[in-house]
Amino acid sequence: MKKHLMVAFVLMFALVLGSSCTKAQPTPTESSTVQQQPTVATPVAEVKSTPAAPKASVSTLQQIRDRGYIVVGVNASNPGFAYLQEDGSYQGFEIDLAKALSVAVFGSPDKLEFRPLTSKERFVALQSGEIDVLIRTATVNLSRDTELGLDFTSPYFYDGQTFVVRDNLGINTIEDLEGASIAVLTGSTTETNLAATMASKNISYRPLTFENLDEMKSAFINGRVDAVSVDKSSAVVFLAQFENAGDFKGLEETISKEPLGIAVRHGDSNWKDICQWTLFALFYGDEHNITSANVDEVRATTSSPETKNVLGTGKELGPMMGLSLDWAYQIIKQVGNYGEIFDRNLGIPLRVTRGYNKPWNQGGLFYANPFN
Repeated sequence: MKKHLMVAFVLMFALVLGSSCTKAQPTPTESSTVQQQPTVATPVAEVKSTPAAPKASVSTLQQIRDRGYIVVGVNASNPGFAYLQEDGSYQGFEIDLAKALSVAVFGSPDKLEFRPLTSKERFVALQSGEIDVLIRTATVNLSRDTELGLDFTSPYFYDGQTFVVRDNLGINTIEDLEGASIAVLTGSTTETNLAATMASKNISYRPLTFENLDEMKSAFINGRVDAVSVDKSSAVVFLAQFENAGDFKGLEETISKEPLGIAVRHGDSNWKDICQWTLFALFYGDEHNITSANVDEVRATTSSPETKNVLGTGKELGPMMGLSLDWAYQIIKQVGNYGEIFDRNLGIPLRVTRGYNKPWNQGGLFYANPFN
């Protein structure tokens, strides 16, 4: 019996061993299948956890070039700065800044579409992509530069807030505005500055807010309000605009600093660079007395390495921003330098003095960063 059990056990062991040896040596067909599918398919959960890489967004410069023009947010009722004329065209200091941008990008000053915006609308229009750039007396401050998702250039105009009053009311100082009705533009820094200043001086007043300058001026001229609070440059323009300007006067007080900058959306540094260096090109021309009248002569005769860089005969700086080699030369040639733009729109017709808006070497605050 024991002998029979031993024989059975040996036979079973041999069968198991044989079976194992057969699986360890796959047939050629089985081996080929393993080589074609060496790994198990990735589980669905792992695929979902690795999102596809986002497509690169089109830059603002490329969008502008694809479209064929720059969409600029501007004022339509601010003589001297930006004003819609009866023939449907725009004119003013800020309009010429936009033309300088058009020259930088397209080599021509007329590749522009202007969108008239109120103070309340302007930042939303830029945030939403309705416009490419905002050149509309926008004061640069911390909250706008951060929480609104915008970037600003260095200032293109230094201003300050003051008051224009009716001359027959006997108002000579800010304290004399006690109980007065004062008009301001809604959504502007003038509105918040006025409230803060009057509160700090414990002066009570009646604020009246308006959507645009034309409405506010009409209310003032027609006697609906006693005073308007505006930037000093706007006060000068305002007083020069009407035949009965002698009935009004500006106060001496300046209650704020108003550095005006070009605004773009945050996140496109190249477009911001183009806006910034366009201003610097205008500043450089003013600073070195390079004008639309003499720029060709300067370009042909200058020995200054930096001036050569500016005028397109030195280092190839324009292509670093996607612009032509002579972009800054073309700006000065076609639009003029900063001083020419200022005099053409503000100085000669409206007698606005330059004040701080002069080059550093003439006692002002403008300083063109090095073109190197």
